[in-house]
Amino acid sequence: MKSRHLDDLLKRAPGLQPCIDTIVQAYELMQTALLAGNKLLLCGNGGSAADSEHWAGELLKGFMLPRKLPAKQSEGLPEDLRNKLQWAIPAIPLTGFPSLATAFANDVDAELIFAQLVLGLGKPGDVLVAISTSGNAKNVCQAARVAHFRGLRVLALTGESGGTLRGLSDVCIGVPTTSTPMAQEYHLPIYHCLSLMLEDAWEVIHNA
Repeated sequence: MKSRHLDDLLKRAPGLQPCIDTIVQAYELMQTALLAGNKLLLCGNGGSAADSEHWAGELLKGFMLPRKLPAKQSEGLPEDLRNKLQWAIPAIPLTGFPSLATAFANDVDAELIFAQLVLGLGKPGDVLVAISTSGNAKNVCQAARVAHFRGLRVLALTGESGGTLRGLSDVCIGVPTTSTPMAQEYHLPIYHCLSLMLEDAWEVIHNA
């Protein structure tokens, strides 16, 4: 697959060359789901929780393009709304439910908070984006198990080994390091690249 965004990614982070094939697979997995009207669910802990929120933020509004609403999506809206709202790539960070998370951790099991949210919000065809530098975060792995039960696809961003998540994912981008901070530094340009690729695809579709 040819993409200027992939070329730019490798210029900025040449160490990611071994991951290019899986990055393309990740793009194709997400694009297929989104074109079918499905959504992304994202989860992770610590820095990976921040990445989940960050990535969702890039998807839910214009990233590098203005994303003006197409006529078919804005008919009937007042002009002031039509001119300011932007089309969104649907993404829900599962890290953003503090009341549910604290209640479920207190009443049931903290390890199953993300799994509960996948059960409640996921539907067949959605994609769970599971971020864990070790690939072994128990709550993220439990979410992946429930995702498969519910008919979701799983995209994992991990460190080099992939850990347990590798065997629980449809696509695993295992960046070439065993260092947690280095893995996080690799994850950010990867999801920026994927956001740019998805945004380009949506621009073409909405302007067709």
